[in-house]
Amino acid sequence: LLITKQWYQRRVAITAGGLFGCFDDFGTCIIAWFVPCVTFGQNAEAAGVSSCIVGALLFFVPLVNLICWIKIRGNIREKYSIEGSLFNDLFAICCCGLCAIVQEAQQCKNAPGQAMARS
Repeated sequence: LLITKQWYQRRVAITAGGLFGCFDDFGTCIIAWFVPCVTFGQNAEAAGVSSCIVGALLFFVPLVNLICWIKIRGNIREKYSIEGSLFNDLFAICCCGLCAIVQEAQQCKNAPGQAMARS
């Protein structure tokens, strides 16, 4: 059974460190814990969903934040060719939202060869 490098990168990208690998990047973890709207906004901008400020404000609007969050995770998975599903995204968001935010931020920050453009 041959496992290609590309398949391996897709498989471990957003799951590297697992959902509870929050402490792999302690700085991001602390920011997400105390001001999750900031990290949420940065993730929204990195995923191309909205600007950082609009994303941070959307974090406080019930149901809209959930829809936006699903869109962010989906865009990150698509951008970095990561396997996953809507169900997995919802599970991550509902199970441990802060860990999901940190996981998304780590993926956007640590993706090899991918530069994030600022709007």
